Amino acid sequence: MSKRGASPPPGGALIKRARSNEPAQNQIAISSSNDERQQALIRTVQRTSSLEAPIISLSGSHSAEILSCRFDPTGQNIAACSADRSVSLWRTYSPNENYGLLSNLHKAPILDVQWSLLSPVLYTVSADQTLNVTDLTTGQRLRKLRSHRGIINSLDRTMAGGAGVELVATGADDGTVRVWEGGDEGPKAPVSVFEIGCPVTSVCWSADGANIYASALDNEIHVLDLRKNEQVYTLTGHTDTPTSLSLSPSGHFLLSPSLSSQTIIHDVRPFSPSPARVHRILMGAPAGFENTLLRGAWSRDDGGRRVAVGGADRTVCIWDVESGKVLYKLPGHKGTVTSVDFHPKEPIILTSSKDATMLLGEIEPSIGV
Repeated sequence: MSKRGASPPPGGALIKRARSNEPAQNQIAISSSNDERQQALIRTVQRTSSLEAPIISLSGSHSAEILSCRFDPTGQNIAACSADRSVSLWRTYSPNENYGLLSNLHKAPILDVQWSLLSPVLYTVSADQTLNVTDLTTGQRLRKLRSHRGIINSLDRTMAGGAGVELVATGADDGTVRVWEGGDEGPKAPVSVFEIGCPVTSVCWSADGANIYASALDNEIHVLDLRKNEQVYTLTGHTDTPTSLSLSPSGHFLLSPSLSSQTIIHDVRPFSPSPARVHRILMGAPAGFENTLLRGAWSRDDGGRRVAVGGADRTVCIWDVESGKVLYKLPGHKGTVTSVDFHPKEPIILTSSKDATMLLGEIEPSIGV
């Protein structure tokens, strides 16, 4: 006599079938026990990444808003910093565990975080006016630099051409951009200091590491030459403060959302065909009234065909760069989406929010990739 299987619970059953060796896809069968004929709806969802599910929530590690989130250069790990003064470390792929929580790095909200390009260290900046370098193998702080006289809003890192040295740029409310030697050893004094004259909201290195782009409260993006130690020109077009800067994978274009809810892509090639250097003006990501420094990003698996910015409407807006059209308005968060990042190798987007959670979601690959 064969053993009879358990009856489905009243109201229906949701069955998720395991993936086979066939092309990546997910089959979901939804049946209803209210009908004697046991009618079923079968829906097939085409999978585009190696994530365990199309959408994954990363939560439980922070008690306050997450202000910045980043994939590491390999795409295997995620770092997020929060107003609760801690940094969480996560696995991108299954089992998506929170394998580290660094809670004693700063004495005030941590505003930005970056993975080192050279060594297993993490850079963080905070409202306590310090830049910290943390060893990811031990979780111990290696260096603490009292780097500014005001809240530090942003940092970025680059490899100095041919020297094998990592340089870190920081921008702060004291109106300066400072350049530091990165890694676990280095001088306590900055390599270079640039006076902007008003609070700096974001910094970003050029592709060759020769220039620094710095957005400021004067609604302009200041282009700073590290070799000449001076400002060489400015990028204009914003009617309110730019909130973040992100360089395209090609190094030719610069993404800058702003508090006016207008996102501009600037052409930063040496010989731009546009005198104003404005390549695209994008609308769709509202900045809201909270004056949050929203952080945008470029897609990297397709060479920068798409850009994304979160908004105060609790969604993430993804545009096609060439046409300027909105491709996605992704919901899921319960608060302003503060930061986004794209996976370096797969069509995966990472988002963080004031609701103290992060979401990993896969999107369609770009046509022709």
